[in-house]
Amino acid sequence: MDLNLKGKNALVCGSTQGIGKAIAEELANLGASVTLCARNGEKLEEVKASLFHTSGQKHQILVADFSKPNELKEKISSQIDAGNQYHILINNTGGPPGGQAIDADLEEFRIAFNQHLICNQILAQACVPAMKEAAYGRIINIISTSVKMPIPGLGVSNTIRGAVGNWSKTLANELGAFGITVNNVLPGATATQRLSSIIENKAKKLGKTAEEVEDEMKKEIPANRFASADEVAAAAAFLASPAAGYINGINVPVDGGRTGCL
Repeated sequence: MDLNLKGKNALVCGSTQGIGKAIAEELANLGASVTLCARNGEKLEEVKASLFHTSGQKHQILVADFSKPNELKEKISSQIDAGNQYHILINNTGGPPGGQAIDADLEEFRIAFNQHLICNQILAQACVPAMKEAAYGRIINIISTSVKMPIPGLGVSNTIRGAVGNWSKTLANELGAFGITVNNVLPGATATQRLSSIIENKAKKLGKTAEEVEDEMKKEIPANRFASADEVAAAAAFLASPAAGYINGINVPVDGGRTGCL
């Protein structure tokens, strides 16, 4: 099985912590040169310094705030104009705040739409020309199992994640002939800072301890545990590899079996 990414350049968003960081590390381990993208330059430098680089990779950082799409467009354009070309794009952005859809302010939808779909589109448009030239491209979107089944209490997230899922499938159909695949990884409950925050907020709302809420969540998962960020990263890294060249336009849940549909 060919998992070698030597000579490939990857742009990994949200890569200072959690799933994004784990993906960046796994891609570097497989030989890719990784450009880390997030809004905190200091943390980006810390992660960059820790990445595997004995295969001659040259890792970089791109400081960008996804709440400012126009700024992101300028910065990625500058990267491309400077000669940077990407074979792998990992779209990964923190999820919107929780709450019911009917109660959400219109601005919440606009912000989430910009941070997820619009920014994904900006990056894809910037990266695809080089992917076409190389006849090798991997666009991988880290979304949520809500693409398959909406999650109660995440109204804005369910809505926007679904839009990204359909955008992704559309791109897969458009770009497949150029050696470019577009797929989605759908993490379930993953042991990250975001999950800890969700558990704490839910515990306060229900008048329970965090431990009680955590135990209840694990009981909903056939694997009876949360995923590690590394387990989600492994799925993304496989989809980024030459071995996954004929896998296109799919959703891959990494949820321990929790999602109740095929």
